[in-house]
Amino acid sequence: MPNVSVYDMSGKKVADTELSEAVFGITPNVPAMHAMVVNYLANQRQGTQSTLTRTEVSGGGKKPWRQKGTGRARQGSTRAPQWTHGGVALGPKPRSYRYALNKKLRRLAMKSALSTKVIDDNIVVLDELKLDEFKTKTVVNMLGALGVEGKALIVMPEADAKVIKSANNIPGVKTTLVNTLNVYDILNYDKFIVVKDAVAKIEEVYA
Repeated sequence: MPNVSVYDMSGKKVADTELSEAVFGITPNVPAMHAMVVNYLANQRQGTQSTLTRTEVSGGGKKPWRQKGTGRARQGSTRAPQWTHGGVALGPKPRSYRYALNKKLRRLAMKSALSTKVIDDNIVVLDELKLDEFKTKTVVNMLGALGVEGKALIVMPEADAKVIKSANNIPGVKTTLVNTLNVYDILNYDKFIVVKDAVAKIEEVYA
């Protein structure tokens, strides 16, 4: 079973803990993680892009010239796609890009992403994360004490407004909850900082 150190907010090691082999110790499945990231990004798309077809642009009611005898190509409307100010042929219209992946694949991708953080030694377990006041400097000092550089994802067992708002001001730092955790965020951030109680919830869901 993967064994990791547990730190307090001052960066001091306070204990060791064993992570679940079934969640944090599997061989990462790269195709599963890739499929999950593509799915996540597709589901984030608004799909509101739209262009006007030849039936929607203004004008074009009159036939430009007679059908035969001019020597030019026959034309029925000045709003056909080949004309300047004409409609767009086969352009995008509002649509949903959402699609679903099966539960087995989603679980495999999540466990693979979590195991990747353990393999790369990019996981930091905190014994607890509590702030007495809204203070960004406290979170900055904590990250410095833990030796965290670059982008960091902080995972909490439950919402804490003081932690969330204090961390929001730090570039490259994001807070999330166990029930909103996703593969894209895990892979997108360099360090995976997780509170010990959140680890228990993750293992309860995915073990």
